[in-house]
Amino acid sequence: GDIVLGLRSSGVHSNGLTLARKVLFKKWGGRFAFSARPARFKRSLVEECLESTRIYVKPFLKLAKKFEILGAVHITGDAYLKFEKLMQGKIGFELDNFKPQPIFNLIQKTGRISDKEMFKTFNMGWGFALVMHKKDAAQTLALLKKEKIKAGVIGKVTLAKKIVIKYKNKIIAL
Repeated sequence: GDIVLGLRSSGVHSNGLTLARKVLFKKWGGRFAFSARPARFKRSLVEECLESTRIYVKPFLKLAKKFEILGAVHITGDAYLKFEKLMQGKIGFELDNFKPQPIFNLIQKTGRISDKEMFKTFNMGWGFALVMHKKDAAQTLALLKKEKIKAGVIGKVTLAKKIVIKYKNKIIAL
């Protein structure tokens, strides 16, 4: 019955930046100039890739004072594989509600990267996750909204002992 709340990322962050650079930029064998601005982008690709990493310490500490946090995952290198550290062979996670920023779709399409590899490498729009009691979800989301932090329920704890991602009408087991 426990849930996973996601806090929105500001973009690529540091996870997968090497792969993004290799796939996107001509200097490393990619397709685009640094200054390229594909359709649907408001700024250049280099600015998009180098967007500052959002830091979650302050909102985390505020939430920890008010709610019981059962687990926390900073979705950086190894992305959603980091949930394995919380599993301890006893639980699993089913994650969904992904709305990645356009940069992730461009990286995937340009590099012909599988959905599974994207979730092993990139944050896919969520930079931090909290495992919490379901009863605390509404109050937690209200507090985050008050702090101007975009957040949402992105999954639940299961007894499956694996990480399952639901994305684009597919089920991906990590």
